[in-house]
Amino acid sequence: MIVVDPRSPVPPFEQVRSQLAAQIHSGELAAGDRLPTVRRLAEDLGIAPNTVARAYRELEQQGLVETRGRNGTTVAWSQDRAARDLEQAAAAFADRARALGADPTAARRLVERALGLGPG
Repeated sequence: MIVVDPRSPVPPFEQVRSQLAAQIHSGELAAGDRLPTVRRLAEDLGIAPNTVARAYRELEQQGLVETRGRNGTTVAWSQDRAARDLEQAAAAFADRARALGADPTAARRLVERALGLGPG
């Protein structure tokens, strides 16, 4: 959840940018995750759309998100090809596990076992 404090000396666009960046770095937002539209996030936060647009532009300049016009803004995949391929494989597995109604803990155990990290 993003919160903008109007009393903060930090400009609102920077509050949005830094909170989204922190969520990306922590893994709360994963590669391929779609961000809310500029208008939607601005409306939810009670700030101007240009403020959110600036935050998104700065995140894009940092390589943290990708904006594809009408397709929206998503968390960027790694620039490193091997890391990107691994991120995409993990996302595909997670999507499939969710579609099958798998318990997240059980799905994680299966991956750990497949990697030779768990009992098996």
